[in-house]
Amino acid sequence: MHRHLCPQQVLGGRMGLLAGKLLNIDVPQKAKRLLTIAETDGCGVDRISVATNCTVGHRTLKIEDYGKIAATFADTESGEAFRIVPRSTIRQLAYQYAQEQISTWKAQLIGYQHMPDEKLFLVQNVKLFAPLQKLMSRPGRKTICQRCGEEIINERDVFHDGEILCRACDGHAYYRLVEQTEVEVHVLPMI
Repeated sequence: MHRHLCPQQVLGGRMGLLAGKLLNIDVPQKAKRLLTIAETDGCGVDRISVATNCTVGHRTLKIEDYGKIAATFADTESGEAFRIVPRSTIRQLAYQYAQEQISTWKAQLIGYQHMPDEKLFLVQNVKLFAPLQKLMSRPGRKTICQRCGEEIINERDVFHDGEILCRACDGHAYYRLVEQTEVEVHVLPMI
């Protein structure tokens, strides 16, 4: 996915591998047993995806963007979940595992590859607020928002004051309409 390896990718890959060990799940997974909730986007999450085979398309990778290089990994069969976050001391500690490196970036890249899991990560046993089945959803379930008329898939509708709504109409949109008119789209002819 990337043309180079960076420290965040190393962290993401190691987090995914550690999650497999903690939950006793072979990674990269072949089924949809492991659900990952990443707390940021970027390189590290791409590497988590490669290490675990959790993907957005399989609905086994979710992003809750808190701006943290952290992720929660949950076993969809047992319900057990662990949040894995790099320790705040790893940047300085990386030099001990890559002493020949002068560059901070290079020391982190090499150090993160060699540091033991217990020095690299803080592991927290967690309980998710939403049931795993709700987080993963069911494909094929569709409904229509009673306000905007748009289709809602995969059980992401909200029942509020007697109406079936999409999250945007329920007040949880990430956007605001500039104007109520539709934008005209021009389709180019195929050659």
